[in-house]
Amino acid sequence: MTPVNPPPLDRTSPPQRTDAWRQPAAGISEGVRVRVLRAVYGDQRAAAELLPRLTERQLTGTDPFPTAPAELAPALLREHRAEIRALPDDTRLLLLLAAADQYPVSTDAFLRAVVAARLDTRCLDAAEAAGIAHAGAGGVAFRDAWTRIAAYETGTPADRRDVHRLLARVLRGEGETPSRSWHRGAGALGPSGRLAAELSAAAGRAADTGRLAVARTLAERAAALCPDPAEQHRLTARAAAYAWRSGDGDRARRLASTAADDALSGVLALRTGNATEAFDALLIGVGVAAPTASDRGASPLAAPPSVASSAATPAASCAATPAASCAATPAASRAAIPADPRAVTPVGPRAATPAIPGALTSVTPSTITSPTPATHLLARATEAAIYTGDLRRLREAARVAGRLGVVAPGTLGGLVAAFDGRYADARDLLKSAAGRCGPGGDPTVLIHAAIAALLLGDHTRAATATVRAAASARARGTPVTVPQAMEFRAYADFWTGRPRAGEAAATDALWQAHATGQDNGACHLQAALAMFAALTGDADVCRERAATARSYALARGLGLPAALAQWALAFLDLSSGRFAAAAARLRALAGFGPGHGHRAIRHLATPHYVEAAVRTGDTRVARVAHADYERWAGTVLSPDDLALSARCRALLAPGEEAVDHYRTALHLHSRGTRDFERARTELLFGSALRRLRRRTEARDRLHSALEAFDSFGAPHCATQARTELRALGTPAAPFRTAPDSPTATLTAQQLLVARMAADGATNREIAARLALSPRTIDHHLRGVFTRLGIRSRIELVRLLTESDEPESG
Repeated sequence: MTPVNPPPLDRTSPPQRTDAWRQPAAGISEGVRVRVLRAVYGDQRAAAELLPRLTERQLTGTDPFPTAPAELAPALLREHRAEIRALPDDTRLLLLLAAADQYPVSTDAFLRAVVAARLDTRCLDAAEAAGIAHAGAGGVAFRDAWTRIAAYETGTPADRRDVHRLLARVLRGEGETPSRSWHRGAGALGPSGRLAAELSAAAGRAADTGRLAVARTLAERAAALCPDPAEQHRLTARAAAYAWRSGDGDRARRLASTAADDALSGVLALRTGNATEAFDALLIGVGVAAPTASDRGASPLAAPPSVASSAATPAASCAATPAASCAATPAASRAAIPADPRAVTPVGPRAATPAIPGALTSVTPSTITSPTPATHLLARATEAAIYTGDLRRLREAARVAGRLGVVAPGTLGGLVAAFDGRYADARDLLKSAAGRCGPGGDPTVLIHAAIAALLLGDHTRAATATVRAAASARARGTPVTVPQAMEFRAYADFWTGRPRAGEAAATDALWQAHATGQDNGACHLQAALAMFAALTGDADVCRERAATARSYALARGLGLPAALAQWALAFLDLSSGRFAAAAARLRALAGFGPGHGHRAIRHLATPHYVEAAVRTGDTRVARVAHADYERWAGTVLSPDDLALSARCRALLAPGEEAVDHYRTALHLHSRGTRDFERARTELLFGSALRRLRRRTEARDRLHSALEAFDSFGAPHCATQARTELRALGTPAAPFRTAPDSPTATLTAQQLLVARMAADGATNREIAARLALSPRTIDHHLRGVFTRLGIRSRIELVRLLTESDEPESG
């Protein structure tokens, strides 16, 4: 049976590519390629037509892409419309009815409309004979998305209004109110305040059920029909917020530009533009919104979603989240929880307040305080400050919160306290924020819990919070939040020695970030992938990804990904024995200011800096860096941080004195989760024991480290362990392999490339999918062929098939 409304094309899944667009796409960035294919429903012909039409600012990601079909691929659309015009009138009418039922809102009313209008479906035979569409027991399925669009746009305006009115008449079932309202609005002749209000309420109901794309369409149509300019402004802002949360970044940015809402634009700039400018715009929005908060006393979010929806304001587009039910904060005057990015505008006399995507719930042990617009904006400003790494701006945000009486996010208060040296206060604030990681919670609350947990060294909790954040975002129909959650999961995967899982998750998240228009998030993920490549010894990939991340980050004031990319390069040098280069990079990281570096990354990298500095004989600065690190570890009492601090003491201690520190470090590691760093501690301890001529224990420690590095797929570190074992005169086992699994010798990146090549993808297609250059893919495939002892892709297919058979069996 053919469904009446085939599932929409997944705009966040990698499409299959053909020669039609491969050549035009060769010179553009991966982010633009992904967005182009998403904009044209994965159609390569449409993509090839769209590319030459894009401006330089659009090609660089500065301006949003067009969204109207006639602006995306006019020639392809004309071609499809000509095909449809060649069909009989009755056939075109049925196709128009089917298209109106599916585009742009799927309403499942085609068959009922056919019965109600007594139409003869045999007229569809001509469309099936032409290969345009085919009919089944369930309705009509079009050849592709562009044929469906052409079928709709070929109809005259009068015919379109008639079919929409027919569809509205047959939609009378429970839960079909949004669909009925859409068709009533689409069938309207001109502005109507009554229809605009009906569509606005329907948009709120659709958003309540997670149908954000439908909510955006309804709100956008409501704005078009609204006769009141002020209300039209608010409806457009709501539509932009719905579009953003549903993952349609280009449409969100276009709508936001027509809404002329500085605060909303600031929220979008946080994920797509200059983070420093985003922070400024958001704090301005806080100042505008603050009088509203004090005048009203209570937020419209305190009302049930149905009430908020009926208010026909942007508040309806962010119908209250479960954040209000989160656990209370022990220090409510210093902590709060940001929630999902959602557009909020107050209802009432101050309704001109900017629309604000995002909700922030502040709670005290005795009562739950309704969130205010100023609180929403402050949460987003906090995120902007975190991405820039600007201490001054973090403090500025905290001062604004105090002056306005707004409860600040726990991450903001915790970071400011930590940077001010108030480590005990920072610990308490961050623990409060990290504790909000229960299942089913608000995605952004969970992301902030993960950030706090990472700063506290609790990587198990951080991983749990990010996985739950991504799951919650998907369940709520807000895919825009998923890549952000995966950005911070990468840190936990790196520390706990899960490079294969982490790299796969980060690669998928990178694609999603590009598809949803979150270029800043994509930059952060590129830096994370550089870190994984450093761990697995893929030097070329590490350098390429780090260069991509840093060039983008430095242009947009993103200190966090810029610092992470620098750390990745330093770790690559450290694990390859280039200690002077590693020390120089990490020393430079310490000197970088906002937008170029990040104090949190500098702190996390301290153990690696101490190791590199000791290896080069420069211990003076290393001792200073370690002193601060040790103070933090002693305050938060994380076993992993304490273990790394003890390792630093061992590296800085002379001779026999280091042994006890190493033993303390390993004891603490046994209670922690950083398995990879435990292996590095064993490597360093084994090396120290060898120099002290304690050969037996040195051999045991080095063998343990070697086994761990082989299991992690970290060949550079494994090579260091083998070198130490050879210095002991002990033969080291070669890189561990499994006789029944030839792919065990491949790194995570090599295995990913090998599987894509075996599936028939060309080097260019693989490069586009992984956001790498074809030259790097060629390097990877040569490495794959060498490690597997093969010479052709045919042999590669056979080997991978054989290695997968035991798993399938």
